[in-house]
Amino acid sequence: MPITVVLAVGLDLSPLTAQNPVWKSAGYVITPAASISEAIAHFRAGDFDLVLLGLSISIEHRERLTFLIRATGSETPVVCIAQAAGDCDSFADATLVNESSVLLSGMGQLLADKARKRAALTLHYGNAN
Repeated sequence: MPITVVLAVGLDLSPLTAQNPVWKSAGYVITPAASISEAIAHFRAGDFDLVLLGLSISIEHRERLTFLIRATGSETPVVCIAQAAGDCDSFADATLVNESSVLLSGMGQLLADKARKRAALTLHYGNAN
């Protein structure tokens, strides 16, 4: 099973860390960041498959961090955790309800979609010659 490295950003990461065994068994390794500056430092130093932004961060800070990630040229998917179904942060690649199984399946789907798009582009440009 491939390992997916996730940068989880939030002032209160206790719900996520409480679920750490579930996440590990699903193939996710979580790197926590308790502030925006810590998240930026981790992002610059690491190679993350996905960034998860928690509820404890204001929408302005979530949007700013997403903008900073995109400004680096990174296509790393950014997922915001939502309080309720239907909530949406338009700047994120996905907004998912704050429930472990929903987060895991939604993140898996997002990463699978990204891999399919990358494979299609590779196939398309690989046949261009």
